[in-house]
Amino acid sequence: MPTSDMNILFIINPISGGKRKTEWAPIIREYFKSLPHKIELCLLTGKNDEKLISQKIKDFSPHRVVAVGGDGTISLVAKQLLNTPIVLGIMQGGSANGMAKELNIPPVTEIALDTILNGTVRKIDVVKINDGDISLHLSDIGLNARIINLFDKSSKRGMWVYARFFFKVLWQKKLVKVHIKADDINRTFSVYMVVIANATKYGTGAVINPDGRLDDGKFELVIVHTISFIELTKMFLTNQSFNPKKVEIFQTTKAVITTKKKIHFQVDGEYKGKVNAVEAVIMPGALCIVT
Repeated sequence: MPTSDMNILFIINPISGGKRKTEWAPIIREYFKSLPHKIELCLLTGKNDEKLISQKIKDFSPHRVVAVGGDGTISLVAKQLLNTPIVLGIMQGGSANGMAKELNIPPVTEIALDTILNGTVRKIDVVKINDGDISLHLSDIGLNARIINLFDKSSKRGMWVYARFFFKVLWQKKLVKVHIKADDINRTFSVYMVVIANATKYGTGAVINPDGRLDDGKFELVIVHTISFIELTKMFLTNQSFNPKKVEIFQTTKAVITTKKKIHFQVDGEYKGKVNAVEAVIMPGALCIVT
């Protein structure tokens, strides 16, 4: 059961989700109109958002902070809540909403608000990426990051647009060599992409890490050597294990991935540009979240 008279801060990203906009403020205010909780709404502007969120948390002293947006918005908010008792809530407002789907948080606004008040609070792991980023969900270098870069530059949205870019990039068949040093690995691979997986599936529904857990104190490296029709079918339609000759999965607590040539990189759906080094370290139980 929720704490009575909670302070709940809503961090709303008004540009999440492309052209499909929701007027969040009146919906949220109407829901809480007859409830004892105190709410405050904060709209992000794209400028100094981290500082804005940090100051709002300091001024309002919330019990729960709700990220209203996509995976990038969730990571932005979560970064301010690490290793604190403040609970993160999620409302779907992005294009893919991978983390919300991972946690079975429904897209129906009223049910999502019910979950924020009455859901189960659990601690989950967070992956620290390089010096300044965190990943709650899935980050990767290679094919998918390149698709996200193209998707971000497009004026169109939706899964069909993503699919078009997917097949366009896949057709070019760009394999890259990466060196991975992790708990039980120290070798070079030829890959389409490497996924740093804290969760199991992308917002598209593709299951890339079937045995992943958010609270096991580890993350997985999913090394994709070959993308075949059979493996794609497994990702979208089944929970079967991958052919290890085509997709290898290693569990670890830390990893350093390096490439001679710079390669596309994304963190929780946010394109980060081209890099030739990524360092990932698990932060066990660093975030309280309501599901």
